[in-house]
Amino acid sequence: MLRTGRLTAGQQKAFSDFWPKYGVEFKPGSQIDFHDLFANDNPVYLEIGFGNGESLATMAKANPEQNYVGIEVHTPGVGHLLIKLDELQLNNVRIMQHDAVEVLQQSIKDDSLAGVQLFFPDPWHKKRHHKRRIVQPGFVELLAKKIKHGGLFHAATDWENYAQHMMAVLEAFPSLFENDAGPFGFLPRPADRPLTKFEQRGHRLGHQVWDLVFRRR
Repeated sequence: MLRTGRLTAGQQKAFSDFWPKYGVEFKPGSQIDFHDLFANDNPVYLEIGFGNGESLATMAKANPEQNYVGIEVHTPGVGHLLIKLDELQLNNVRIMQHDAVEVLQQSIKDDSLAGVQLFFPDPWHKKRHHKRRIVQPGFVELLAKKIKHGGLFHAATDWENYAQHMMAVLEAFPSLFENDAGPFGFLPRPADRPLTKFEQRGHRLGHQVWDLVFRRR
């Protein structure tokens, strides 16, 4: 569900000024044409839950030959990213503010994504809430439809229990995805995933981060 939150004056202005350029409205049953959206045929990566968008903007600036669609339900985070995109004058990012699963189901064409990124999702750490975690068998099957053969699903979390949960779910589909680290293996943070302030703070507190990279067979 959308999480509105309190917008700063700058974020409010960013919605007025920059959403028409960077925002993509969710239209039920209507699929996005990435060529029309970006005016090129560069590979497209989808990030689910980009937070304040700092790492997504950093990634997009470092990889101008790649396109990014970011999904976030927290309005202030969207506003923050809009400001950042204008500041950096990035043309390879578009934003959607809607439920990620519905976007994948209805807005994304099959075999159209070079990769999907899920960095530090809500761990729903209480056992009775584990069913709310986004990485479930049905989600993996949905990813397999949308990611091109050879494309990547990259997830990262600082909750070991959630890391093990995601690993178990993904390894249950060996015909769809192959673990780049080998069976049940985690990778060190890949160089192309920016280190977030949140993650830096966690490192100082001694928190570990687990990266999972699975490739579409």
